[in-house]
Amino acid sequence: MLVSHSTRSSDFIGVQHKLSCGISFDHVFVPCPMANSASGMAVDDKCKLKFLELKAKRNYRFIVFKIEEKMQQVTIEKLGQPEESYDDFTASLPANECRYAVYDFDFTTNENCQKSKIFFIAWSPDTSRVRSKMLYASSKDRFKRELDGIQVELQATDPSEMSLDIVKARAI
Repeated sequence: MLVSHSTRSSDFIGVQHKLSCGISFDHVFVPCPMANSASGMAVDDKCKLKFLELKAKRNYRFIVFKIEEKMQQVTIEKLGQPEESYDDFTASLPANECRYAVYDFDFTTNENCQKSKIFFIAWSPDTSRVRSKMLYASSKDRFKRELDGIQVELQATDPSEMSLDIVKARAI
């Protein structure tokens, strides 16, 4: 008896199974808990460490993350220094390639209070490859769960969808 599944075999482990009637077989495959996500994407530990530094120590204004397709891993592409602006951040996103990013946005409320919110931005320009868009979309939730402390999420396909005015409106 063979139980098949439509997912890659690397996401499964073989086990020997014994039926209640005493017949045993070893061709059953069950999901392997070590598989990372639907896309199988790993997350480099540096991504989590640098995010914690952004969140707790405020060592960075933003972090741009890239999926290294050959390594099947999310890595850091750029660290924005605390003095860098939102324009510096948007300029660091490639016009024709997908990226994930986090941005530490400082603002003043209507009550004149200084606040900060951490934005997660899924950058998926219309001009990027379809395969890349699918890969980033299928890995996003898993990656975002690794970054504890995100307060606002934006998904953008062109720069107008993540303008400073939109970020300000979402922060308040």
